[in-house]
Amino acid sequence: MLGIAVLITYTALMLGATVIFTKKSQDTAGFHVADRNIGTGVGAMSIAATWICAPALFVSAEKAYTSGIPGLFWFLVPNALCLVLFIPFAKRMRARYPEGITLSGFMTEIYHSPKVKGIYSFQLGALAVLSTAVQLLAGGKMLSAVTGISFWCMTAILAAVAYSYSCFSGLKASVTTDVVQLGIILTGCALLVPWTLGKAGGADCVLKGLGSIVGDHTSLVSETGRALFLSFGLPTTIGLISGPFGDQCFWQRVFAIHRKSLGRAFLFGAIIFAIVPMAMGVVGFAAAGKGFIAADPSMVNMEFIMSMLPAWVLAPFMMMVLSGLLSTVDSNLCASASMTTDLRMAGKLENADAIRLSRCVMLLLLLVSILIANISGLTVTHLFLFYGTLRASTLMPTVLTLLDKRLNADGVFVGIVASLCIGLPIFAVGNIANIPLLKTVGSLITVLLSGIVALLSSRKEATAC
Repeated sequence: MLGIAVLITYTALMLGATVIFTKKSQDTAGFHVADRNIGTGVGAMSIAATWICAPALFVSAEKAYTSGIPGLFWFLVPNALCLVLFIPFAKRMRARYPEGITLSGFMTEIYHSPKVKGIYSFQLGALAVLSTAVQLLAGGKMLSAVTGISFWCMTAILAAVAYSYSCFSGLKASVTTDVVQLGIILTGCALLVPWTLGKAGGADCVLKGLGSIVGDHTSLVSETGRALFLSFGLPTTIGLISGPFGDQCFWQRVFAIHRKSLGRAFLFGAIIFAIVPMAMGVVGFAAAGKGFIAADPSMVNMEFIMSMLPAWVLAPFMMMVLSGLLSTVDSNLCASASMTTDLRMAGKLENADAIRLSRCVMLLLLLVSILIANISGLTVTHLFLFYGTLRASTLMPTVLTLLDKRLNADGVFVGIVASLCIGLPIFAVGNIANIPLLKTVGSLITVLLSGIVALLSSRKEATAC
């Protein structure tokens, strides 16, 4: 009953914030880019909340618990750094395509190629689906354990909650609820983390756990640290640095945040974001230092907090987790909806019909995500690494285009297809079979091949001319 009460309370808060602070969107500009007038503070909080997803809440604690200092380092640092590195490219995009809505729309505008448009739409759409599936998987697992409601039913309930307010005013609803969700997350961290550490033994317990539960992960350059870099650090860094570049959620905010506020919003968003995985990582260190044996290492922060504190703290912890997970889900819904503006037929629709089409796309994304989340044997970490590598496939063509490098459309298309068909399968095999070399090779091929092929093809065309 506690879990159900928390879910109802959370839904009421998000719906209330949406109805009170936003109006139902009547036009596509308002629904997709919030009239391009989001300020620095709200933009930073929205960026941070969107980037705080299942991996930030759970993988950070899991890696600190199982892989010590190197594990948390290779998760935390690239996670925050990627938002900072994204800033100059976000500014270039806004300057070159001021009335844009999607990354795929920009690439279509530059290359005038349906193949480029199609491959970018596929990558952005697949990422939105897989990212949503990760959030439903993590949230469904936690709430199913607490409430006793079946996992598949809980994933459907979470999807319905996110849709209930996202469909009202689109990105305006997402940004408004992001602010509320971030407030819940930061309040939860401020309440639960110091209290848990105090009960566990304070700083001494954290220091004792810096080497992980087995105690052999204390350095980035030790044998275990180097092995972790190849198996987790490198593919994670590639996926995370590529993150904003291959994610429509962030390009949508690039077009929605006021142009003068863009750089500050992403910088402050990175700083705010870093607080959360750091706090959860400290809980993972404390659990390791205490010698706590987690039944499920991927949920070690929840298990350890519940073992240290009274039972009622499950309520604020669940609110915190729901806020982190569903902030990403509602952002993915708005991102997928914005991609309907790339459809030729959408340009011929009235505003009301165009918004109705966007809502149908939201429902389709949720349906596919629920089906994926219910695949037996999938884990949050596996899906996180996979979709992180997926978004790396478009990194180089996007960056080269924004840097004004002359590429041809066929080269961009073939390069991305090569990355997806060669690099991604190699990485997937390495990930599933836990073969570090294949993970590394697959990650590098995925991120580099698209750019190399695009450059070589463009150079060949220029020579022929």
